[in-house]
This record gives sequence, C-alpha cells and structure tokens, in this order.
Amino acid sequence: MAHPRSTDAGSTSVGDLAIGELSEATGVSVPTLRMWEQRHGFPIARRLPSGHRRYEAADIELVRQVLAHRRAGLRLDQSISRVQLAASPPTASVFAELRGVNVGLPVHRLSKGTLIAVSWAIEDEFMARAQRPHLYGAFQRAPFWERAEPRWTDLAQRAATTIVFADFAESDPPAQAGSVRRVGLPDDSPLRNEWAVVCDSDDLCIALSAWEIPGQAGVPDDRREFEAVWSLRPADVATAALVCATAAGESATVASEGALLRAVRPGPRVDAEWAAAEALFARMVAYVDRRQR
Repeated sequence: MAHPRSTDAGSTSVGDLAIGELSEATGVSVPTLRMWEQRHGFPIARRLPSGHRRYEAADIELVRQVLAHRRAGLRLDQSISRVQLAASPPTASVFAELRGVNVGLPVHRLSKGTLIAVSWAIEDEFMARAQRPHLYGAFQRAPFWERAEPRWTDLAQRAATTIVFADFAESDPPAQAGSVRRVGLPDDSPLRNEWAVVCDSDDLCIALSAWEIPGQAGVPDDRREFEAVWSLRPADVATAALVCATAAGESATVASEGALLRAVRPGPRVDAEWAAAEALFARMVAYVDRRQR
C-alpha cells in the first residue's frame, strides 16, 4: 500500500506534489487551481517522464500568499502578479528590465547632453509634485556623480529614499530619509554602463534609462551617445524601482513593497493614455536633441 506524502511545505520533496496534495495543503480546490494555471500561468507544474504533473513544495507558500492578497482586497490577477514578481528577482539592468516588461517601449538615440537635460526635467518635476518618493539614480562613474551631487543632495530632502549607483570604491550603509546613499557597483554590473533616473511614488511615476553605445573612446563627454527608454506607466516604473532596490540590497524595503503593488499592468485603455503622453514627450526630446548637435 502506498504511503501518503506529507503536504507540509517544510517536509515535502521538491517537485513531488500532485495537484490534489497542493489543494489539500492550501485549501484551494483542484478545479480552482487548474483555472488559475490555465488563465494566469500560476502555479506552474513540472511534467514527469511518466506524464504526471507535479508541483514544487514552495508552491504551497506562494498559493497561500495569493490567498492573503485576495483577503486584503486585491483582484486575483493582481495577487498572482504580485506574488510572481516577488518570487522572481529582476535582472541587474534597468534598461533590459524595462524593455523586457514592455516590449513596445520605443528606443531613442540621444547625446549625453540631451540625456542630462531630460534628467533635470524629471528631477524638477519630482521636486514640484512628488510626495516622499523613492528616488534612484545611476551615474556610471564617480566623477559624473560628483557633478550631480549638490543637486541630488537637495532632491534627497524631499524623498523617502535616495540611492545612487556608480563605480564607487565603497558603498554607504543604509541611509536615513533626507540623505543620499551611494552604492558601489561591481565590475561586471550592467548598471556601470547605464544612466538612469527613477522616481517611484503614488503621485508621480517616471523612469528614464539609457545605456552607452560602445566604441566612443575620445568622444567629448556631452557628445557621447546613448540608447534611451522612458516610461510613465506605474507598472514599468515599479519594475525599474525593484531593479534598483535589489541592486542596493534593499529588495525587502517599503520601497519595494509599494512598487510590488504598482507593478501590475493596467487595462489597454489606461496603457494607451500613457503611450500618448510618452509619444508627445519623445517628440519634444527629439527637437531638443537636434538643437544640441
């Protein structure tokens, strides 16, 4: 006679849960679990050579988290998206992650002079509107940060979190609100080749990210060219904020908790409205860039 397997998350073998056992452990019926997987791709079963489908023991806790979010008032799709995002750490590149979550995001080729002007516009808008946002900046190299330091010291006075990245020799310890925390990037970090400004708050969300095109040795600094993307969509900005928080070792902070809630893509009508605003922004930036050259 077969011995029943425990359905406790701490004692079940990895990948050894039948759907009935997952149902028993979580209190979610088998038909409901199948509906979740068909409509939302969660939870994901592993198919054995025998053809049977099995779930991981960790899926028990993930399903329980979905139920907790549902009890807190989130829709099912929001609950699942939030759990999946928390369980899948983002890459170390803001640029790559933005393009990954929003494949239709246009890419713009800009000089660094234009990129700095766009960054200043974002920072000024944050000072005028945002209430205690989480603010992140990527500056590539320490000398570039030093030029921006007085400005960002002022910005930090209005922010809940202010974290900047560059090739600093050392990282600062976690900082109090109102001060800037510098985070040194390892040699192999993609962020070393990226310029970014991310402002994540309930009333103002915007993310700008750009990577430096290779082969520009000897080009004057303000003439160096970057491929840039930007987004006003809360879901995209939340994803960018999570990349930065993770790179700073602060993925469990309140910043990430708020970002997780916003990182659920809205309906197509809302997305279309953001796309129209971004297109107008892109047109204005293109005019500025042409005048810079």
